[in-house]
Amino acid sequence: MVDIKITADELHVTECLNLVADPSCGGVATFIGTVRNHTKGRQVVRLEYECYQSMAIKEIQKIVWQAIDSFGVKNVVVHHRIGTLYPGDAAVVIVVSDGHRDAVFDACRYIIDTIKQTVPIWKKEVFADGEEWVSAHP
Repeated sequence: MVDIKITADELHVTECLNLVADPSCGGVATFIGTVRNHTKGRQVVRLEYECYQSMAIKEIQKIVWQAIDSFGVKNVVVHHRIGTLYPGDAAVVIVVSDGHRDAVFDACRYIIDTIKQTVPIWKKEVFADGEEWVSAHP
């Protein structure tokens, strides 16, 4: 099972966990990326995420299928927010389930690392003293 969503709505971890619930899976790994209240010593007021949605979804699908092929995992959920987010808000939730813990940990890390490297989602950090676009793909 694969579920990928990009939304301006609040992300719900319980919903994501329910989507991967599977009695044949003994391991579930979750990554929740939240908005920090600071970056490099500067106070973060909010983040603004934008994306080219159809391209971003296609790229996430490709990443998820690569993870399934590479790590042999069974179920993957990737939900990412766009729009304005504030410190403490969840920006991304990734949940992977399978029969074994090593595979789900490895797949979860691969998915978030690759999303940050390749998916066309752009982030602007708004600070108390200014703002800047963050290069998601260094």
